[in-house]
Amino acid sequence: MQAPWGKLEVRDAHVHFFSHSYFTLLAGQKPGLRVEQMGPILGWEMPPEEPEKLAARWVEELDRHGVAQAVLIASLPGDEDSVIAAVRAFPKRFFGYFFLNPLAPDALSRAERALERGLRGISLLPAMHGYFVHDERVRPVLELAAAHGAVVFVHCGVLTVGVRKKLGLASPFELRFSDPVDLHGVALRYPQVRFVIPHFGAGYFREALMVADLCPNVFLDTSSSNSWMRYQAPPVDLRMVFERAFEVAGARRLLFGTDSSFFPRGWHRAIFDEQVKALEAIGVTAEDARAIFGENLAGLLG
Repeated sequence: MQAPWGKLEVRDAHVHFFSHSYFTLLAGQKPGLRVEQMGPILGWEMPPEEPEKLAARWVEELDRHGVAQAVLIASLPGDEDSVIAAVRAFPKRFFGYFFLNPLAPDALSRAERALERGLRGISLLPAMHGYFVHDERVRPVLELAAAHGAVVFVHCGVLTVGVRKKLGLASPFELRFSDPVDLHGVALRYPQVRFVIPHFGAGYFREALMVADLCPNVFLDTSSSNSWMRYQAPPVDLRMVFERAFEVAGARRLLFGTDSSFFPRGWHRAIFDEQVKALEAIGVTAEDARAIFGENLAGLLG
């Protein structure tokens, strides 16, 4: 993909794989809600039942934008098989993460199965399931991640799931479980595990930088519109966010991502363009741009 630094091999570290199974799981959370109702409510194309077909659609979309690879994230516990199928269908194009509630009775067996079948990362959302990431009950999952060389993707900060709001589903998320500082001791305890904090901490930018500064195994993902910036005082913009992240974490621990998720929008090109503009404004080198937009993810996931 062309950029001010020349051609970039772009890898997206954050794409949600909204499969048919994902919507089926959502429908089960609200009496009377049916999958066939969701497309008109959301204004989205509903995915085919076969995850391989949705994966093929994503390949076409990435090809259209010149994106080499992407991380596909299962967005509800229980949908890991969809991402497994997508990765197996296109192993050179996708890496897979799965969403896990580590407090669930079957969490460990579910996680072990997903990792053994080729998924590369465990996605945790403490605010959604009501636990601190340093809770002792999470430790077996972290031990498993360490044993398998898996990435642990920890959503911190403000958590809003627009699809839930549009479908009238409750979102009882608790911000008190979302502080990146909670990850500090965990990252120190598991130096062999690579942890990723998406959206620059999603409102906890200062705290995310503190943890990244103290823990060399913590990475920051740049994805989404980063609307959390409106909470900052004094105000910041994306250029300032990248500049500070560079100063603290360095270029080698920043992972480009878009937070793309649904069709017909597809791959969120505007996010890429905004980040290119911000990085160009702070004068990053071509070497650093190549790292952020693709090489870092390749190194992280091999």
